[in-house]
Amino acid sequence: MQEQLDEIQAVLKTVDDPELPSVSVFDLGMVHDVKVIGGSVFITMTPTFAGCPALDFIQRDVKKAVEELEWVTDCEVQFSFQQKWSTDAITDEGKHQLKKHGVAPPPEDFQPGQKWTVNCPYCESNYTSMDNVFGPTACRSILYCQACKNPFEAMKPVVDYMS
Repeated sequence: MQEQLDEIQAVLKTVDDPELPSVSVFDLGMVHDVKVIGGSVFITMTPTFAGCPALDFIQRDVKKAVEELEWVTDCEVQFSFQQKWSTDAITDEGKHQLKKHGVAPPPEDFQPGQKWTVNCPYCESNYTSMDNVFGPTACRSILYCQACKNPFEAMKPVVDYMS
């Protein structure tokens, strides 16, 4: 059973978020639960944002990738809104891949209500400013680096307010 779960995890690490090529849904922390019953796989995922337009694509891509495993007969992928996704769920690999894509990972230890900023993903300078809290997607903002003069996107911090 653990071997099967490891195989599924390895496959999920190859399924990129359609809005962030090279960043897997696994490394974004979207995979909440995986169950295997015989050759059937049931995956519960947590969306980064409820209104994310890429959910259908993610569901299709995860199902297709998992069903390519030789022993899998079928895969069901569902999104749950019972659990809240948090940027704390992004793995270190996910943060690394975000930077390679020119997107700054969310700030560490963010407290709701506080102003936030992040280091530039290009030059690592902390001399950055918020250009627009509304980025190209609901989960990102646009910032500007005063050091290298590059605009860049950053993942908005989303944390569990109950912590």
